[in-house]
Amino acid sequence: MTRIGVVTFPGTLDDRDAARAVRLAGGEPVALWHADADLKGVDAVVLPGGFSYGDYLRAGAISRFAPVMGEVVEAAGKGLPVLGICNGFQVLTEAHLLPGSMIKNESLHFLCREQVLTVENSDTAWTREFERGEDITIPLKNQDGQYVADERTLDELEGEGRVVFRYQGGNPNGSRRDIAGITNAAGNVVGLMPHPEHAVEPGFGPDAAQGPRSGTDGLRFFTSVLRALVG
Repeated sequence: MTRIGVVTFPGTLDDRDAARAVRLAGGEPVALWHADADLKGVDAVVLPGGFSYGDYLRAGAISRFAPVMGEVVEAAGKGLPVLGICNGFQVLTEAHLLPGSMIKNESLHFLCREQVLTVENSDTAWTREFERGEDITIPLKNQDGQYVADERTLDELEGEGRVVFRYQGGNPNGSRRDIAGITNAAGNVVGLMPHPEHAVEPGFGPDAAQGPRSGTDGLRFFTSVLRALVG
């Protein structure tokens, strides 16, 4: 069975939800601790949401120095699929696995809502089961969710097709060019602010055409990586 590591930092909130999403997708979740010096032979890694190290200094700024991140950065450079969700996305930018940075929402308020995203890139390890141009709905909850980068970086992301998700129906946090998620050049590292792990099981997800709380668009993030790994 494909083994997917889920990293827990002090202050992580959504590690259990991410592990459950992996299990529902058909993978075996493997708990990784921030102080671990190895990745226990996992096939992919998820950096879940929360407030690692209390968001001291800046969201994700301390987490990038955790021992496990040295292993994640090295393995990502060799092609290991890595997904950063919310705080995990912030950690990926701080670790320079993804360009740009995250700052306070434009409103300076914490946001929690169901968010529509347009899939811009379905060729990454984490988006293969989506269609380009498809709209999906998953929960969003953050305070430091405004994605920023200089114009040159934004142009490179756009030109290389590395914008993976864009906010639809209104930009909730002021992110540049409505960007909700991006990937690295190789397509194995993806970060996004909304939370796919909270939309994986009927009865607990966003409202959908099938009925209230029936949305499961987030599950395809996890089935995508299983497909990428086993074909």
